[in-house]
Parts: sequence; structure tokens; C-alpha cells
Amino acid sequence: MSDKTPVDFWFDPLCPWAWMTSRWVLEVEKVRDIEVRWHVMSLAVLNEDKLDQLPEEYRDLLETKAWGPVRVVIAAQEEHGAEVLGDLYTALGTRFHNQGEGPTKEAVAGALKDAGLPESLLDHWDATPYEPQLRASHKEGIDKVGQEVGTPVIAVPGADGEQLAFFGPVVTPAPQGEEAARLWDGTLAVASVPGFYEIKRTRTKGPDFSNL
Repeated sequence: MSDKTPVDFWFDPLCPWAWMTSRWVLEVEKVRDIEVRWHVMSLAVLNEDKLDQLPEEYRDLLETKAWGPVRVVIAAQEEHGAEVLGDLYTALGTRFHNQGEGPTKEAVAGALKDAGLPESLLDHWDATPYEPQLRASHKEGIDKVGQEVGTPVIAVPGADGEQLAFFGPVVTPAPQGEEAARLWDGTLAVASVPGFYEIKRTRTKGPDFSNL
């Protein structure tokens, strides 16, 4: 058993905001005694009952590019263990976001190679027998935080020792060093208040990957 504070992190590799939050929490691992545990969630699953309410461009993205990557990721988890998720997510996000390859089948193939996983996992791109596991992992995260969110979802220790989950933090660029530590400390501070729910302001900048 680890003595480190567990941080559960639900991600969809499609999301650039989740990607930056994930790089922040890995930075926090360097300066605070935490251990990140990775879980899959799916923007396609999250939005499948409200596609007709979404902007056309986002709807097309979910319908054409969102399913393949998470199917491959959940197959990697089921066939090679949850411990591969961190490295695979790093490989996917680096290609999708930092290198600008986007969520293509070719980018996923390259990420599998980067993470030391078999390319045969691409067989799950169009359909996977692990869809129940994908939906269960997604549901676990959403049940902790509620439906009116996106990705990432993080669960951290709350006031009574039980985990408390949030959507976010949404931040750009990903904080590093002591700035990362201060944001972590603030996250724990708000989680320590049982009735705390939300702090929010309008985003005025897009995703900034320049320091990754």
C-alpha cells in the first residue's frame, strides 16, 4: 500500500483541457506526496443522448473521432492492466495535442508504439467487446461529480476523508513547479469545505501547449 495521497483522474484523450490538467497533476507529483490513478471516461458517452443539442462541429467531432481512441485505451487497460494508462495517455496526448496530429488512427498507432503496447489494440477502433468496461469506468467518474460536466474529472480527499470529485481544474498553460503546487493546495482547500461546489469564470484563452 502506498502512503501517498491518491488522486483519481478521469480523462478522454480527445480533450485538450484534460490534457493540460493531466500535465499539471503530474507536475504536482514532483512537489507533493500524491499518486495519480488514471481512469477512462468518454465525451462520446457523455453526450450521446444530447447530440442534437450540440453545435454541428462538436457533434461531428464526437461522432467521427471520439470513439476510436477511447476504445483502444479501454482495450489496453483490460488486456495489459490499468498501470499502462498513464504512459499511453502521455503518448496519445503528446501526439494529439503537442504535435498537432489530432485523434487519428495513425496517431493512435504511433502512441501505442511509443508506450510499448501492441499495434493489435487498434483492432478495437471501430468496435470493442470492452464497451461495458468503458461505460462502467465513465459512470464511476460521472457518478462522483454529476452530469453537467466534461473532462477531466479528478477526485481528491475531502473534509471527512472521503473523496470529493470536481470537473477541472481547467487551466492554461499547465502550471509547473511551485505554481502547480499552489494550485494543488488550493484544490485541497476547497475540497475541505463540505458545501463547496464551484468557482468559474469565462475562458478568454484557448489551450496553450507551449510549455509541454
